[in-house]
Amino acid sequence: VQLQASGGGLVQAGGSLRLSCAASGRTWSNYLMGWFRQAPGKEREFVGNIVWTGGITDYADSVKGRFSISRSSAKNTVYLQMDSLKPEDTAVYYCGAAFATTWGPRDPSKYEYWGQGTLVTVSS
Repeated sequence: VQLQASGGGLVQAGGSLRLSCAASGRTWSNYLMGWFRQAPGKEREFVGNIVWTGGITDYADSVKGRFSISRSSAKNTVYLQMDSLKPEDTAVYYCGAAFATTWGPRDPSKYEYWGQGTLVTVSS
């Protein structure tokens, strides 16, 4: 089983980036895919998630209206579109997978699989 995150980079404040998370090694239809981020010296925090079957999404208040999550079943890939980026969005972004009926899917400890992380740096 593998989750591979990509798409990070350096962007100016107000700009956009799209992260990808390619999932392989199992069937994901019973899972939800989450995006988290971790800034230096801080704990990993919830960004958003999407239920693979049905596409229901949930977002942290800090990114609501700026970030959106989608998925491609054909490519087994989940995307995090990030618009109107702010310097405080700077972090390593991780994708994770948890069983879809997991209680408390905003809690990173509930996630079974993780990708390696991709760095997003937003300059002011």
